[in-house]
This record gives sequence, structure tokens and C-alpha cells, in this order.
Amino acid sequence: MIRSEPAGSNVTDELSSIDALHRLLVQRHSCRAFLSDPVPDEIIKRILIVAQQTPSWCNVQPWQVVVTRGAATDDFRDGLRSRAVTHAQAPDIAFPVAYDGVYRDRRRACGFQLYDAVGIAHGDREASAKQAAENFRLFGAPHVAIVTTDTVLGTYGAVDCGAYVTTFMLAATALGVACIAQAALASHAGFIRRHLGIPDHRYVLCGISFGYEDKAHPANSFRTDRASIEEVVQWRS
Repeated sequence: MIRSEPAGSNVTDELSSIDALHRLLVQRHSCRAFLSDPVPDEIIKRILIVAQQTPSWCNVQPWQVVVTRGAATDDFRDGLRSRAVTHAQAPDIAFPVAYDGVYRDRRRACGFQLYDAVGIAHGDREASAKQAAENFRLFGAPHVAIVTTDTVLGTYGAVDCGAYVTTFMLAATALGVACIAQAALASHAGFIRRHLGIPDHRYVLCGISFGYEDKAHPANSFRTDRASIEEVVQWRS
């Protein structure tokens, strides 16, 4: 049942808004193959303007973002790929210790969907490693946004930045721009800081590679599912 609305409110508009948000969330997906065509500056700026409306604790807006384009993307891509081959992972914030139970199941399901889409046989470690290395090629994207937070803000600064990443991706999707959030890039945080001139007092959290989707590439042919609300919500009355 739709709740009673105050005078002057428009139920139809509210339903239209929630439907539009739901459509964007369903439409958004992790793009793993991009065309080389750059995104016009005015569209990138629009994404950034919308993302800046992300709520944060005490409105501190902890995110700082470095966006690359043109030669800067190519230089970053080349340097990161070389770094990934010769150096071990060293993220600013520790990656998960393990994926157990349902988290392992969901992670494996996503991985198997990708491998099936691109023709990697289960257990082919060489091919799966090659696919994983595509992260450091930015999947061919013409742009990447590196998201950082101030170290003094701790966990909740990172939480706020996670919300920013979501808003960024939804804004991009609304404008026809594909994207993928990549924690993998943060595994070489020191290199990213030095290469992009990011201060030492900022944690590198992730990158968002973005551009226009290569819709013909098999890596973009699958979609992951989501748990039902019954699996994740507990009601108390």
C-alpha cells in the first residue's frame, strides 16, 4: 500500500524517480572491455558534478580524485602494467584475509561467469592470470579516476568514498558511459601516489576505469545476480 502523502506531493513523480534509480542500478555493470574513444570533457565534468552530491559523515567529503585522459592515461597504464609484473601487492588498506561461505560462493560465481564468457577453462591458471592482468591495462579504457581519502579519517573516510564511487558509476551510467571500480589498482598504491603526485597522507582506495563499452567483447556479455532481501535483511518489530 502506498502511504498517504502530504498535500502538494506527487506520488507519480516519486515512483518515477525510484524506478529510474532502480533501472540505473540494474543497467550498471562492471565493464571489462572499452573502446578507445575518449569521453568528452563536458560529460566527465557532469559525472563529477553529480558525484560531488554524495553524502558523507559531517559533510567532510573526504574524497579526492585524479582523472586521466589522453597521454596521461597511456603513461599511467604502461607504468602500472610494468609495476604489476615486477612488484608484489602493497595496498594502503589491507585486502580481505579470506572469502568464506557465501562470500566465497558469490566471488567464485562471478569469476566463473567471466571465465565462461571469455573462454577460459576452469583450472587454466595461465589464462586466468592473463585475464586478471587486464585490470592493470585498465581494460583498454581511455580514462581512469583514482579515488583517495585522508589517512586521519580512517575507516569512515573510506566508507564515504565508497558511497562516492557508487554515485560516480550511476552518474556515468545515466550518461551512457561504462565503468568498472577496481580495487586491484590500489594493490600498487605507492606507485600510483608517486606517478600521479598524490600526497603521502592520502590512502589510495581504488580506481574507476571508464569510457565507452565495447559491446561486442565477450567479457561484457554476462551479468551477476544479487542476493534476495530475505538473505540480507532481518526485521524487528
